[in-house]
Order: sequence, then structure tokens, then C-alpha cells
Amino acid sequence: MSDDHGLLESERQEQSGYVGRPMEILLVEDSQVDARLTILSLRGLPFRHRLTLVRDGADGFSFLRREGVFASAPTPDVVLLDLVLPKISGLCLLRAIRATADIQQLPVIVLTASENAEDQLECRQLDVEHFIHKPVNVEKFQRVIDDLKQLWHNEIIFPRADKRTRVESA
Repeated sequence: MSDDHGLLESERQEQSGYVGRPMEILLVEDSQVDARLTILSLRGLPFRHRLTLVRDGADGFSFLRREGVFASAPTPDVVLLDLVLPKISGLCLLRAIRATADIQQLPVIVLTASENAEDQLECRQLDVEHFIHKPVNVEKFQRVIDDLKQLWHNEIIFPRADKRTRVESA
């Protein structure tokens, strides 16, 4: 997909000066509307990334364990997790993540419409990075995504290419 200047997303990201592999983001979200808003909002991240969407908690766990059709799935750098999911709830998935040795340290950001205080408390006890209530309207949701962008920019180190290490194309 190209932007207003005719650049492909990958070209735009390369020109930003960031090097290394793309950040892997797993979005576990059953709502098509919320998934679309999240995907569109994350497009402007100032680093290369690849987002994978799964639509229920069971597929989320299979993806993380690389089972079945997800056997060759990449290990995500961060999980964006809704709590209200079919098959396996987001809270059950979060518990399973924290109980599974090879993925228990995986950063999880809960994005949910749930207002349940007990859910929020349990998520905090399970060491989620953030618990964010999904706003109803697009403008509020965009502010949440902007906050996430700021979090990733400030707390996650992304290597920048300097003039000595940049590979110039011929």
C-alpha cells in the first residue's frame, strides 16, 4: 500500500532510519471494527512492524505455542489482547501465557471494553504492561493508540541507522 507520496509502507519505514527486523505484534481481537481501528492506527508507527490478527483466544494460544496452522508463526514482541473473546477468554489466555515458561515474559497490553474492576485487578496481578479501556469513538481510540506509540517509542529501544552503518543503494 502506498501513501500520498507514492512510497510503499516498507520504503517509508526504511527511510525513517530504523534498521533490524520488524517488531512482531500479535493482535487478539474478535471485533472486526476494533481490529480495523487498531490496524489503521498502528500504521503510522515510527518503526518497522508486522501485525498478525487472530480472532479468538484459542487461536491466540495456538499462535503463541506455534501449533497446527501456526506452526511457523513468528514469536511476537508484544501482544495486544482483548478480554472478551470467543472460545477462550482473554483473561484465560493471559493466565495461560503467564503459566507457559517460554512465553511468560511476553509483554501484553490489554485493550478491552470491559469495565470489570476485578478483571483489571487480575490483569495487573498477571503483570500486563497496560490495561486500556477501549473507547467507544474513533477519536478516543486514536488517543489510546497514540499513547501506545509513545510507550513503545520511550520504553522499547529501536536501533537507528547512523551514517557509518547505513547501506546505500546503488
